[in-house]
Amino acid sequence: MKKLLIAIGLYFSIYASGQAQTLHDFREKVKENYKSRKLKIEEVNFVSSYYQQDGNNSAVTGGIGTEALFNIGNSLDVTVSMVDKKERKHTLNGQMNIDAYTSASSDNIDPMTFSGASRSDVHVYPSLTYSVENPETGVTKSFGINTSYEYDYLSFGANLGLAKISRDNNTELAFKAGAFIDRWQIILPYELRPAGQRDDDDNETFSPRNTFYGGLTLSRIVNKNLQVLLTVEPSYQQGFLSTPFHRVYFADGSLSTEKLPDSRIKLPVGLRTSYFLGDRFIFRGFYRYYVDDWGMKGHTASLEVPIKLSPFSSISPFYRFNRQSAVDFFKPYGEHMTTDSFYTSDYDISGFDSHFMGFGLRKSTPGGVFGIQHLNAIELRAGYYIRSTGLNSGIGSILFKLK
Repeated sequence: MKKLLIAIGLYFSIYASGQAQTLHDFREKVKENYKSRKLKIEEVNFVSSYYQQDGNNSAVTGGIGTEALFNIGNSLDVTVSMVDKKERKHTLNGQMNIDAYTSASSDNIDPMTFSGASRSDVHVYPSLTYSVENPETGVTKSFGINTSYEYDYLSFGANLGLAKISRDNNTELAFKAGAFIDRWQIILPYELRPAGQRDDDDNETFSPRNTFYGGLTLSRIVNKNLQVLLTVEPSYQQGFLSTPFHRVYFADGSLSTEKLPDSRIKLPVGLRTSYFLGDRFIFRGFYRYYVDDWGMKGHTASLEVPIKLSPFSSISPFYRFNRQSAVDFFKPYGEHMTTDSFYTSDYDISGFDSHFMGFGLRKSTPGGVFGIQHLNAIELRAGYYIRSTGLNSGIGSILFKLK
């Protein structure tokens, strides 16, 4: 009897132990599933940049005069995600961008003051994007909102996106549509302000400008070496499209402010390719053709070649060429006629060739860069820009990626 009791006891102890182990495994599985579904930080990017330019075709002074500008920009990008009970991935991306700049040309809006409010400014533009990816259907839906604020400018925007990936994960078709609703404060050059208006702070006149845009993207993995992406991004603008403090000097010596049509249709079409040559080289090419109903046409071509120096570091030289024709309403200083319907001396929408060249340095290690566990990558980029109008600029930036 005693042996029987011992045997029964051993049986129940083994059974209980087995049950406990089964329950333990079940709970661990639940925990594992729960961990995969809880909200987690996917990626954090911080970018800081410095930009400096100079030239002698300021639109503020009618197409002549300094274009000196300095800008320091900072951007924080945070992406969080979770997987729901239906295995759909929910992703939330938030960005905060802040630029602080000083512009000598903007100070010439009112050269009678020592330093106008528009000489230096801070540009703040946050955005938020939410998306849901369904792995069973291959469909991703997204919605985004954004805003932008400067001294004389306020903008609100929203967009919707829909993407579908093929069953073999080699092809994706994506569509996006959105709008920006903007409001300009009408700041005139000091000599054209109404009598009694001392400076731009006295003016509370605003004008609207709206932009509606769409985008269609087709991307495909052709083979293990080649990837291609085709984009078409039409847009339509309507409202106050002139810049109120851009001066225009006419052939007879008279002066006015820039006057442009109240609508504009733009159509850029682009092709991007990535070719992987062995384990060390990637050739990233891009071409874009641009046309609008103001008479401008443009061609942009660029090439970037990341070269792997080691398993965890690379260098990426790049070059971009752009050629564009002037809008129909552009003429240099003193060449417009007072009988012209529209007029501008803004060299940004003139005809020119430009070259942008530079390089990037990137370091990324699985265990963390410089021994910092969550610091996934650091990237330095520097570039120099030359335009045939005489404008030149330099930019440098540093990226920190945490995962």
